[in-house]
Amino acid sequence: VQLQASGGGLVQAGGSLRLSCAASGSDFSITAMGWFRQAPGKEREFVAAIRRNGAITRYGDSAKGRFTISRVNAKNTVYLQMDMLRPDDTADYYCALKIQPILTASPPTQWHEYEYWGQGTLVTVSS
Repeated sequence: VQLQASGGGLVQAGGSLRLSCAASGSDFSITAMGWFRQAPGKEREFVAAIRRNGAITRYGDSAKGRFTISRVNAKNTVYLQMDMLRPDDTADYYCALKIQPILTASPPTQWHEYEYWGQGTLVTVSS
């Protein structure tokens, strides 16, 4: 399984970015997907997760009301739309995949529950 994250960059506070994560090597339709981030000197932080059919999403406190996770299974891709960005959103953002055979399962919010990880994409928010 490979995950390729993209879309990071430099943006001013108040701006928006959309991250993408393309998956290959698995049946994407039976996977839960998550986004995490890690800033220098800080622990990895849960950002958002989405169930395999997109029906349930979960957000970390810092993302609620500003970020939106979505997925297009036909494209094997998950997205993270980030609006109203703040300087404290600056971090490396990672997408993660968990194979989730049970349709009704909630998407995980703990990093150790995910089985595969993409490389980080750096988001820098200037003040």
